[in-house]
Amino acid sequence: MRVRLEPGSLPRVREWAAELNARRDEVLATLRDEGVRVESVFLDGETLVYYLKADSIDQARDVYARSEHAIDTYHQRFKDETFAEQTQLELLIDFQNL
Repeated sequence: MRVRLEPGSLPRVREWAAELNARRDEVLATLRDEGVRVESVFLDGETLVYYLKADSIDQARDVYARSEHAIDTYHQRFKDETFAEQTQLELLIDFQNL
């Protein structure tokens, strides 16, 4: 997913990233609940690019929507404040060498 950020939100983005990194155990607990194996977020100028690998993306979204984890509430507030536009990206290649 590609997310165009609200203008001037880069300081908030860096604060959010630092907060999630500081609360790593909480983040990992929510990922386990959601069946998410990998979640990476890249910053490209005023855009975030999310990479998510999950057992089921739909299930992960459903679990996130019902989550009572404090870190998910924090993340949702961040999204409400900084996301201007979201675009789903088309997956072209996905190799795994397990």
